[in-house]
Amino acid sequence: MKSLFIFFIPLGLSASLVTISHIIINSTLVRADNSEFILAGYAIAMSLFVITERLGNLLRQTCSSLVRDRDSYKLMSHFAFYLIISLMLVAISVAYTPVGDFIFAKIFGAKANMVDDIKSIYQVLIFVTIFSALRCLAQGIIIYNRQTKWLTIGMVIRLAAMYLLSLYFIQSGQITGKSGAIIFLLGMIIECIISFIEARKLIRKMPEKHEQQIESKRTIFKFYSPLMFSSVIVVMIGPAINISLGKTDNIELAIASYAVAMSVTQLILSFFTYIHQIVINFYGDHNAIVKKFLLVVGFVPFILVGILSFTPLGGLFLEHVIGVNGRLLDASLQVLQVTMLMALVFPFVDFFNGLLMVYKQTKVTIFSQSANFVVTVIALIIGVNFVSQWNGSIGAIALSLGFLAELAVVSSFVHAIESKEGKLNMFRIKGLSRAGKNR
Repeated sequence: MKSLFIFFIPLGLSASLVTISHIIINSTLVRADNSEFILAGYAIAMSLFVITERLGNLLRQTCSSLVRDRDSYKLMSHFAFYLIISLMLVAISVAYTPVGDFIFAKIFGAKANMVDDIKSIYQVLIFVTIFSALRCLAQGIIIYNRQTKWLTIGMVIRLAAMYLLSLYFIQSGQITGKSGAIIFLLGMIIECIISFIEARKLIRKMPEKHEQQIESKRTIFKFYSPLMFSSVIVVMIGPAINISLGKTDNIELAIASYAVAMSVTQLILSFFTYIHQIVINFYGDHNAIVKKFLLVVGFVPFILVGILSFTPLGGLFLEHVIGVNGRLLDASLQVLQVTMLMALVFPFVDFFNGLLMVYKQTKVTIFSQSANFVVTVIALIIGVNFVSQWNGSIGAIALSLGFLAELAVVSSFVHAIESKEGKLNMFRIKGLSRAGKNR
């Protein structure tokens, strides 16, 4: 169990620090005179940005899974170059052509006076995509060599720089949606540089050739493509939610409160986003310990979100740390309460996704995440048409139900896989009930 925590904690810390970076940005933007307008515009630009960024982020796990020697790293670098160029072309077409106006105004439902601001934000985010993808390429090498402390070190330095720049914008009063994107870009550049410095040192120590070397870029694409397709499905959820929130009774309040509440929930959940790595690296030899580990940490997010939702700590945190007040504070707390279901389900979804990777059945994620998307959209349609006055809570309810649907699908597939292989030691939800009765 100790070795699992030693492996897990640095990864969890680095993931949590990523979420703090977004809180720094949001806490800067809420201090503007027209904070709801600025936050809404930034949230819409970010919801489209995460589509291209997520595809770049897949380089991290692709690299850590496939690169074992310097020759393989060269192939991976070439693959990353073509991927980044493709992502840039798509992003540029949105940021600098009427395509962007159509997407933001017609699909996202942004008001006419918001579109230009959203596009200016997105123009900065194009560069964030580039440095984010390069960072993930380097971090894949770092993770494979188990030097994960450098992920945390890089994030700490990134946060310090972002915080200092945010103080400048606050003191100077130059707070716009573009300011948030610039803060984000500075942090990403710094983290990318630190990651590449360490990765280059590690690459020099790797052999020229390895018995598990990559044969061609086609091998990389064969591994990458299922992850890409499933990720495209996942990143569609964010825009779908923002589009739906654009049809609620109070658009700006709905989007802003949802963004604030989700930033807090993601801060808590982010520490637990690497449970699948525990499964990948330890389940084969220590499956019983991995299950115990899940039981120890799996319910922590639910408890923490519950404490913030139903005690004065939540209001104090939102008001004094993030800087939210007035009706936005009340609305954000209401959305936060709804996210408790998502906080309960998420660690178990990640556990089963890790098992799919162990059994090399990642194509299943296309089905499970499709279920997530479909259920989320159905819930959004129902919410917008029947309880539009719930505003941001509609998005949180839909997202939570989507995760629940994903858990049902992925656990069913894993059960079928293990039953077919004659394995009787699969972690089951039913097992949790029995464990509870024996206490």
